[in-house]
Amino acid sequence: MIDKFVHSVADALEGIKDGATILVGGFGAVGQANHLIDGLIDRGLRDLTVVANNAGYGQIGLARLLQLRRVRKIICSFPRIAGSTSFEDLYRAGEIELEVVPQGTLAERLRAAGAGIPAFFTATAAGTDLAKGKETREINGRSYVLENALYGDVALVEAWRADRWGNLVYRESGRNFNPVMATAAALTIVQTQHLAELGEIDPETIVTPGIFVNRVVHIPYGDPML
Repeated sequence: MIDKFVHSVADALEGIKDGATILVGGFGAVGQANHLIDGLIDRGLRDLTVVANNAGYGQIGLARLLQLRRVRKIICSFPRIAGSTSFEDLYRAGEIELEVVPQGTLAERLRAAGAGIPAFFTATAAGTDLAKGKETREINGRSYVLENALYGDVALVEAWRADRWGNLVYRESGRNFNPVMATAAALTIVQTQHLAELGEIDPETIVTPGIFVNRVVHIPYGDPML
């Protein structure tokens, strides 16, 4: 019997090693798996590479992981965000590496990883500093930059509802980067606000099929960290 539910955050994060590349879903404060991120902190993991839309929010979740100097490098679109200075302080002190990726390119690099596409050409960033050192090509009179797929060792995803097979439903803007990240990692771990019986979820509402999910932990709706 397939059952991807686990009993605790600690069980969900079992086996993750120092130096892992972690894909963190979310957009600002929305849709980020803060309990799972706190679990990384509790495990003492460090020297991590984090891929996220932005470099944390407030003093929780990813921002706290950064504050504790557990992240060696961050790959994101928006390293600076109002109300969170964790990344900025570390970067000015030379204590963290940064790779800036335009938001659409970030999403497509993750999608490509999940689809088995090793690289693609995009016009975004052509002729700018972000294209330095990358292969460029002129196609139909326009310059394009080669971008590589972006794979993760682990994806930390926040869902609204999940069943024991790992089929996921997201709520409104909580969907954001979570679906593409769920497909792009070797190990996808989900914190879900609601549980569903098998067959209870309308197949038309499932965004991430369970084939992409390895472990699911229930963090009930209404938890103050959500």
